[in-house]
This record gives sequence, structure tokens and C-alpha cells, in this order.
Amino acid sequence: MSSAPGPYDSGRERDRDEEGRARNQRPRDGLGRPLPHGAEGVPRQPEGVVRSPEESVGEAQALLDAGQPFHAHEVFEDAWKSGPEGERGLWQGLAQLAVGLTHSARGNTKGGARLLLRGAGAVADWSARNGRERPYGIGVAALVAWAEALAEVLEREGVAVDAAAHAPRLRPVRPDSAGADSAEADNARADDAGADSAGSDRRE
Repeated sequence: MSSAPGPYDSGRERDRDEEGRARNQRPRDGLGRPLPHGAEGVPRQPEGVVRSPEESVGEAQALLDAGQPFHAHEVFEDAWKSGPEGERGLWQGLAQLAVGLTHSARGNTKGGARLLLRGAGAVADWSARNGRERPYGIGVAALVAWAEALAEVLEREGVAVDAAAHAPRLRPVRPDSAGADSAEADNARADDAGADSAGSDRRE
């Protein structure tokens, strides 16, 4: 078998940085679109990073909130490549949702709607098969509802959406937990008030 360089092989290793990316790689914007060489793009996510599931969800949420769903998809992609085999369906579905939002923001509304529904179906199917409604705090039902609602808007209106304005909330706050947080805060304020009152009595 010949070892001669192929038509797209320069015959030498490409110059890569410490993260393994080609140094001559074109910069990209927040939606992953390539920019001219020399332009200031959005920093890409380093490839092959092993994060905990909680770190992956948190980092992806920050990128989604910043209007950078393409870069959030890269975080999810690392998660399914480095995580356990049994969780691949979850992370792949989340990556599809991020790519769907990317296409929706780029103006590819039909493709975006299709990917959103496909990703929602994958996440819902994984959740049902594994009996996990909130894996790593991810609200599967709310996420599916978000994807279906956005897909409906895209199919009806056919116009690009603002990625940040339409970013999903991966970990919705539960009403009971919000109440617990509120009660805890009220208790803390009451304790502080009591301590202040006691201090005032002693001073008097």
C-alpha cells in the first residue's frame, strides 16, 4: 500500500498550538461562522477537554447565554466523547439542540427547526429509557418544550432569531427549591435581626 502523500496531504504535520488546533485556522464568530484571517473572533473551546457533567452543563449554559450556541455545542461534543457510553445519547441530543439554535440564528430556519426537534427527541428518549427526568439538574421536560416552541416559531415566521434572547435554561429553578431558598433567606434575615436586637438590648 502506497505511503505517498494524498492530494490533500502536504506531506508534513500541520503546525498546531498547545490545544491541538491548527495555527492557521480561521477565527469564527459566536455562531461558528468563519471570519477573515486576522479578524478578531470568539475564542474556540479547546478540543478534548474532560469536564465533569456539572462543569459541562454550566459552561454550556454560559455560552448559550452569551449568544454562542456553536461553542456550547463543542462543550457538549466533548462530553459525549469523553463520558460514559450510556450517556452518549444525552450529550449528543444536547449538542443537536445547540446546533439547531445555531442554524436558527444564522437564518437557516428550516434546518434549525429540524435539528431542534431531533435533539429534543433524542434527549427525551434517553431520559425515558434511563428513568432520569433531571440528569445533572437538566430539566428535560422544560428543554423539550422550549425546543418545540422555538421550532414552531421558526416554521411559522421563517426568520432568524437572536441566539442569546432564545437561549434555553438547562437547569430551570424548581418552584419548591425557589421557595426553600426564599425561606432560608428569610430565616437568615430573621436571625440577623434577632442578633441585632439582642446586641441593642445589651448596649442599652
